[in-house]
Amino acid sequence: MIRGSCECAKVRYEVDGELTDYSHCHCSKCRKLHGAAFATWGGVRYAEFRYVSGQDYLKKYAFSENTASVFCSHCGSRLLTESSAEPDMLYITMGTIDGEVACPPGFHEYVGSKAPWYDICDDLPQFDASSPEG
Repeated sequence: MIRGSCECAKVRYEVDGELTDYSHCHCSKCRKLHGAAFATWGGVRYAEFRYVSGQDYLKKYAFSENTASVFCSHCGSRLLTESSAEPDMLYITMGTIDGEVACPPGFHEYVGSKAPWYDICDDLPQFDASSPEG
């Protein structure tokens, strides 16, 4: 079981399953939305995800035609991304997970548009655009 919450803990979620993938996205949208060098995501099956509390605090921001960011309107924590192109999946922000979680092998995507001031210093696979699966 994966449990997570926003920074103010008004929104809480659970996942009755495991992460299906684990990635660091360096695209300009993720950098802007996270205010960081990259965003770290964990893929979960939509059917295994549920909100435990705080649904009234949820807001969405559609940052592309098919993809929306879900965040807490009280503290601003970005919780997950949902995409009409992948209706069976959600991508939770790894920083909102409370406690330990098993991560599948990770990778970096959209490194072709990474922040020029950031150097990737690990040995994970890197893709100029999305991963071969995405």
